[in-house]
Amino acid sequence: MQNQSTALSKETSHGSHSKGAGAQMEKTLEGVVGFFDDPHALTEATRKVRDFNFEIFDTFTPYPVHGLEKAQGLKRSPLPYVTFGAGLTGFICANLLQIWTSAVDWPINVGGKPMNSIPAFVPVIFELTVLFGGLATVGAMLLFNGLPNTRRRAFDSSITRDRFALFIGAPKKRAFDDEDEVPKPKQTNFKEFSEAEATRVLNQVGAKEVRSVYTEGWF
Repeated sequence: MQNQSTALSKETSHGSHSKGAGAQMEKTLEGVVGFFDDPHALTEATRKVRDFNFEIFDTFTPYPVHGLEKAQGLKRSPLPYVTFGAGLTGFICANLLQIWTSAVDWPINVGGKPMNSIPAFVPVIFELTVLFGGLATVGAMLLFNGLPNTRRRAFDSSITRDRFALFIGAPKKRAFDDEDEVPKPKQTNFKEFSEAEATRVLNQVGAKEVRSVYTEGWF
């Protein structure tokens, strides 16, 4: 009985170890990240990495860095247009609401003042313009940035404190059940990603530390 119990214990331990190893092997490569000491070094490295023409690369900083978006080649954010459109909507709604209630639906003569007195409408116009613009800006900012992030952890907590990082990502691969559904490869000018090549490039542009990043969810 003791030998059987020992064998069962070993088998259980081996099974648990196999499951743990299997769970660890399920992690897929997200990309390679390099760390820099200061924002200037990061900006210069970003310009150089952009010239390599990787399909996916991004930067992470603890505070906004002037000129970094130009080094990345990012287009102008659509956020100002959202703010302007929402503010204009609030401005129009405030005018229509007050003109309708004061001059059309329930007109009241107060001291001989005009029914549609624009100066009297200014406070409400201002408030609704700011309210619509502010709420739309916050909502659009969260949407454009993919927040709140509930899918994956940050690969290094220090990037929100004192470190500057440059990330080269691995393109996502789609799985297909039927061979007929596999799309033909698109003709692109992007540099083909490989872990070794991304590591070499980051070391070449001056990264102080380089390491691979694997998928790691919150739960």
